[in-house]
Amino acid sequence: MRENDPVTSATRQPQTPAAAVRPRLIATDLDGTLLRDDKSVSPRTIAALASAEEAGIEVFFVTGRPARWMDVVSDHVHGHGLAICGNGAAVVDLHGGPGTHRFVKVRELARENALDAVRLLREAAPGTVYAVEQTYGFYQEPDYPKLHMEIPDNLAPAEDLLAPDAPGAGEPVLKILAYHRTLDPDAFLTLARLAIGDRANVTRSSPSALLEISGPGVSKASTLALCCAERGISHEEVVAFGDMPNDVEMLTWAGQSYAMGNAHPDVVAAASGRTVANNEDGVAVVIEQLLAEGR
Repeated sequence: MRENDPVTSATRQPQTPAAAVRPRLIATDLDGTLLRDDKSVSPRTIAALASAEEAGIEVFFVTGRPARWMDVVSDHVHGHGLAICGNGAAVVDLHGGPGTHRFVKVRELARENALDAVRLLREAAPGTVYAVEQTYGFYQEPDYPKLHMEIPDNLAPAEDLLAPDAPGAGEPVLKILAYHRTLDPDAFLTLARLAIGDRANVTRSSPSALLEISGPGVSKASTLALCCAERGISHEEVVAFGDMPNDVEMLTWAGQSYAMGNAHPDVVAAASGRTVANNEDGVAVVIEQLLAEGR
């Protein structure tokens, strides 16, 4: 179903000490966090995820990846089989394995907003090039670099890709990718947020100047908050992990949160704790500690 209602607040409430609350849900980013740099899930991490679920703690993968890139972890989702993809733009049921993913929640970027964002950012940062992520398609401009795992379904200017008669016009737009060859990544993010304003949410998860533009209010945090509310889980009962700016809101919202040892400085500032790097199984280290403490 499509979700366009006002989102749940992604602000941590300070009344209850987070450490005093037994976690009911673990929310973890993938790239740079749960996954090692070679994109593998280590045996130690697989065992930690399984132990958490055996202890009655749900595990949610919360990622900027599109649903079609979830095969790398779908074998390790165990019972619940749900992932928040596209920085909160979709919730996907991974039951059934590769090729059978099903969208259960879609929070789309309206094409009018997408076109406004493309125009405003082109004006603010000439040389910006775009790609368009949809539920079942990936499209890009001819000058957009080869940054992703697949060949695009179509090459055309973003304005044409977002037109009412564009290929895939019947499918929701999940996010726009905006790339600049020369700008500093953090400076590009600041510039884009100022230029686009409330027409869309802008973040980044790449070390390069690659931005991710979603619907207004759509983020990992807001979609995670919606999913938790549906399950009767409070923010105090959530433990979150991340490494890049697109994780900041989620880490601020969760009762307990951990920046990876390899995390961006903004992530370190936002999290309530820190663990070791992704290549050292930082997520597993914390899960093992939580389970040993019996919270």
